[in-house]
Amino acid sequence: MIHNQEVNNDLQGRGIRFIMDTDGKQFIPWDDIQKEDIVIIPAFGTTLEIEHRLLDKGIEVQKYNTTCPFVEKVWNRSEKLGGENYTIVIHGKPNHEETRATFSHSANSGKSVIVRDMHDAHRLGDYILGTKNKETFFQDFSGKYSENFDPEKDLLRIGVVNQTTMLATETQAIADYLKQLMIRRYGNGELKNHFADTRDTLCYATNDNQDATYQLLETDADLALVIGGYNSSNTSHIAELCEQKFPTYFINSENEIKSPSEIHHFNYHKKDKQVTNNFLPSKTPVKIVLTSGASCPDTLVDRVMTKIVSFFDGAKSVESVMLDFD
Repeated sequence: MIHNQEVNNDLQGRGIRFIMDTDGKQFIPWDDIQKEDIVIIPAFGTTLEIEHRLLDKGIEVQKYNTTCPFVEKVWNRSEKLGGENYTIVIHGKPNHEETRATFSHSANSGKSVIVRDMHDAHRLGDYILGTKNKETFFQDFSGKYSENFDPEKDLLRIGVVNQTTMLATETQAIADYLKQLMIRRYGNGELKNHFADTRDTLCYATNDNQDATYQLLETDADLALVIGGYNSSNTSHIAELCEQKFPTYFINSENEIKSPSEIHHFNYHKKDKQVTNNFLPSKTPVKIVLTSGASCPDTLVDRVMTKIVSFFDGAKSVESVMLDFD
């Protein structure tokens, strides 16, 4: 449902089964899904192809559709861009289910292409400026462009939207870069005819978490704990930000903290679990930055905080500290 292992484990414990994993690997064959089944659309949304497959089976789709409103806002903006003959540039991870869903919806409205990062944006820029032959485009962006895409015609007018869990600053940097290329090619007076302003499609929940993390980077601390699902894009970005200043431990729950001297955490660069000993400094006081991804329930954050506090003799209870703030 969301990129949080603890939440999904809880749902499975209540009898909910997942049709596929985050990369689209099928767990339940489509032929096994019947009209009487309740199918819940996750927060990321789903592709039009899957939606039509469910509708063809007579399954009620909208009644159990939990697609995030900000994802739908991106789809609505994409539809508007396509209707105005803009090509939709999607900043996202091509295999992420939200990006796959957004690409499906945008490609139904207009020409679409996915850029993974600023490196991809620079490569796309070569085709916007016409400095690279269009034949190499199909190799450079294999699997990331819509049907019958023609870089010579379809990059004359563009608008940028994003997978809502990407770093907002990176999306904005990509949009600003492509905007400058349009000014360079067509002049500032013609900008509106070639570049659409889409800044209002960024997700406030992701932005708030990222903005709060930037504020945390201004503090002095001994370490950072980042809580969230290991396949969560926005949590990975927050861990990446924290690593710029603190020793950072990316965990999915309090169960990863085995003792004051041992923590199991996720290295999102290598995509594997690691064990670090003596992660808590042997001094007092210890100052810890505690933050989480947008999809992490508050209860998980509370449980991690409570477990950390339990390692320190004489520490005030969370309740008493909250009363002091009151």
